[in-house]
Amino acid sequence: MSTRASAARYARALLDVVLQEGNPEQVEQELTAFADLVARTPQLQRVFANPVVAAAAKRGVVEGLLARVTVSAPLGKLLVLLAERDRLTIVGELAAAYHARLMEHRRVVRADVTSAAPISSERVSQLQQRLAQATGRQVVMTTRVDPSLIGGMVARVGGVVYDGSIAAQLERMKERLGRSG
Repeated sequence: MSTRASAARYARALLDVVLQEGNPEQVEQELTAFADLVARTPQLQRVFANPVVAAAAKRGVVEGLLARVTVSAPLGKLLVLLAERDRLTIVGELAAAYHARLMEHRRVVRADVTSAAPISSERVSQLQQRLAQATGRQVVMTTRVDPSLIGGMVARVGGVVYDGSIAAQLERMKERLGRSG
């Protein structure tokens, strides 16, 4: 099984437990902090990735880290379980998968909008409302400017791309003309 699939499975299980007995937002912060610690500590990365280091030793490292910081019980148990199963290398992907699951549970979708020119805050608000109506979810939106679009905009909402840029329209016109001639 791929690390992404494993991370998604663990994230789903963690969220299920936390929704029953804990604070999902707190667990997200704790998990992100742990994943960041691992990402910025090369020694931890080497220990967690090294197949020669026994799972019991990795568990000891995790328990030592958990003794220094306070994390919720479900997260602590999961981190120890990952150490026992020699799966600590997925902790970064686990944090991302947990965040995605939590956003899904909250019915929040991320939208990245790229436009050819800056968009006014009023227009951003209107666009956010329309996307919320279209998706049936609360929309968290970020905007960027890319002059190569020539005009219009591209919206990436979840896994769907809505391309209303002039550059894309010109490309489609070029394809149609190429096929007809």
